[in-house]
Amino acid sequence: MRSSNPIFTRRGFRHGDGSGSPAADRPQPERATVGAGLSGEPLTNPYAQPATVPYTQPTTKPFAPGAQSDQGAMTIDDVVVRTAATLGTVVLTAVLSWVLLPVDSTGIGRSFAIGFGAALVAFVLSMVQAFKRVPSPALILGYAAFEGVFLGVISSATSEYIAPGVVIQAVLGTMAVSAGVLIAYKRRWIRVTRRFYGFVLGATVGFVLLMVVDLMFSAFGAGGGLGFDGGVGGVLFGLAGVLLGAAFLALDFKQIEDGIAYGAPRDDSWFAAFGLTTTLVWIYLEALRVLSILQSDN
Repeated sequence: MRSSNPIFTRRGFRHGDGSGSPAADRPQPERATVGAGLSGEPLTNPYAQPATVPYTQPTTKPFAPGAQSDQGAMTIDDVVVRTAATLGTVVLTAVLSWVLLPVDSTGIGRSFAIGFGAALVAFVLSMVQAFKRVPSPALILGYAAFEGVFLGVISSATSEYIAPGVVIQAVLGTMAVSAGVLIAYKRRWIRVTRRFYGFVLGATVGFVLLMVVDLMFSAFGAGGGLGFDGGVGGVLFGLAGVLLGAAFLALDFKQIEDGIAYGAPRDDSWFAAFGLTTTLVWIYLEALRVLSILQSDN
């Protein structure tokens, strides 16, 4: 699975032989039941394509959810532990950068230089991991550490100069969105189908293109670009980003559910942690944008 950050594309967990494919493209037996997933309901095929089951070894009979590699199968506990480690790294480095890199009149230039340098390193590490077929804990934790530095600087600057107290609101908003998506997914209000997958990827392409055009307009002297830095346009664009992040969170839950049900290798829980972390970071940044605009306009 590539990063769930909407900037990146995705692929599914590995099969038993180590190969990978997108979650929405994996063939599955029609209406087959393989046990309870995150929703507590029997897992059934959303795509209705008769074929063999992913994650099974080549020598295993089709549709054997217990198929495992030598390292054992991924469990929900594995996902929780790896995700906690990754998110914990983000939070720790964000707090340290907030404290050690004060964004004030004496150190604002240095802080922003370090913050955006860390963002560039985090992006490179995430792209390297996104194109690897196997997870690398070192790359994933390295991404989390540098991403945390960037978030700490941005959050500190936003709280200091734009909207005091907005960081706590953005964190609570991110938690609320995550909990809402999880509840909606568990109750099957959100169904991740091939159409849903295609719609999310299409919306992502449009969103990223708008971001690029906005940056180009700003770079070539068009004032505030397309108007996404403030006002109604900025709020709407930020809300669209939050909704897009929520949609990718649903895709994350689906891939984790499938991986556990079909016996993905235990190391693939790092893929899940990486995907969840990048998605939550995305939602936090968009929530920070929306709340900052709303408070600065008041």
